[in-house]
Amino acid sequence: MRGPLSTRDGNEVGGGVIGRRWAAIGIALVASATLFTVGRTASADEPAAFPVPYGAEARSTKDRPADASPPGSNDFDCKPSERHPNPVVLVHGLGANQWENWQTIAPLLANEGYCVFSLTYGRNPLAPPGLDQIGGLKRMEESARELGHFIDKVRDATEADKVDIVGHSEGSLMPNYYVKFLGGARYVDHYVGMTPLWDGTKLLGLHLLYQAGKPFGLSAAASATLAPLCASCTQFLHGSDFIKKMSSGGGPAVDGVKYTMIMTRYDELVIPYTSGIMHNGDAKNTVLQEGCPNDVAEHVAVAFDPITAQHILNALDPKHSRPVDCHATSAQRTESEPDPR
Repeated sequence: MRGPLSTRDGNEVGGGVIGRRWAAIGIALVASATLFTVGRTASADEPAAFPVPYGAEARSTKDRPADASPPGSNDFDCKPSERHPNPVVLVHGLGANQWENWQTIAPLLANEGYCVFSLTYGRNPLAPPGLDQIGGLKRMEESARELGHFIDKVRDATEADKVDIVGHSEGSLMPNYYVKFLGGARYVDHYVGMTPLWDGTKLLGLHLLYQAGKPFGLSAAASATLAPLCASCTQFLHGSDFIKKMSSGGGPAVDGVKYTMIMTRYDELVIPYTSGIMHNGDAKNTVLQEGCPNDVAEHVAVAFDPITAQHILNALDPKHSRPVDCHATSAQRTESEPDPR
C-alpha cells in the first residue's frame, strides 16, 4: 500500500540517486543552520520514436556524466516545425543533472515533434566525488547567465526567435532571473515550472534561523560556510535576498511570457507547496491533486509523472490541449514505434 508520501509507482519519497543527493544537500543546510544557522533528437518534420519511461523505471536509470544528454535531447541539427516553432529548453533541479532529471520529459517532447535541448548548469568544480556530477550548486545569478548563453546557442542553431522553458524545482525559479534581469524576456515564450517556489521554502524552519541571524552577521557566515558546497541553497529560503529581488516590481511575472506553474500537495521540499503560486500576471497555476486526487507524486516524482507530463504538453501547445487523464500510464500523443537503437 502506498503511504501518503509515496510516488504513484509506489516508491518512497526521495528515493533514487536524486533523493540521496538532496539528502546530502539537506544535511549541509542543517549543518550551516547550526552556525546561526546523447541521444538523437526528433527532427521536427520526422519525429523520432524514443521509449518514454515513467515512475520507478525512469528514476532507476544508471548514473551518467553530467554532460550526458537524456534521450531525445541536444540534436543541434534539429529545425523546429511550423506547429512547434519554439525549441524547448529543459532546466533541471538542485542536486540533479540533465541526464537524471529528464528521462521522461525529453523523449516525450522529442516524440511529439519538438526540438529539445537540455544542459547541466551550476556545477561546482570544487565539489567532492559524488557531487561533482550534479548541478544547481552555484549562485542562481551565475546559473542564469550560463542558461542565457545556452539559449543563445540553441537559438543560433535552430534559427528560432524564441524558446520555451520547462523547469523543475530550481529550474522553475532560476530561469526567471534570466528572463527578468538579464534581458531574456524577449527570447522566452512559454515558461513551465514544476514544483516552483516563488515565495521560497520554509523547509525545516531554516528560513527563521536565517532571518534571526541576520542582525548578528550569522546569516552571512552561514552562507559563506555553505557556499563552497552549495552557494544557491540559502537563496531558496523564504525571505532570502534572492526571493525578495525576484518578487520586486510587482511580482516575478514578466509581461509577454506565458507562465504555467505545476504544484503537488505532497511536495516535501517546497514548504508550503503554495509557494509555487504565481499571483500576478496571466499565469496558470495548477495543483495536480485538484484535478487528479489519485496523483501522489512528490517533489522529485513529478518529473517522471504521466499526469504532470500531460499538463506540460497542454502548456506548450494550448491550441491543441486535451483533457488530462488521471489514470493514464503514458502522456504520449504521437503514435510511433520505439527507436530500435
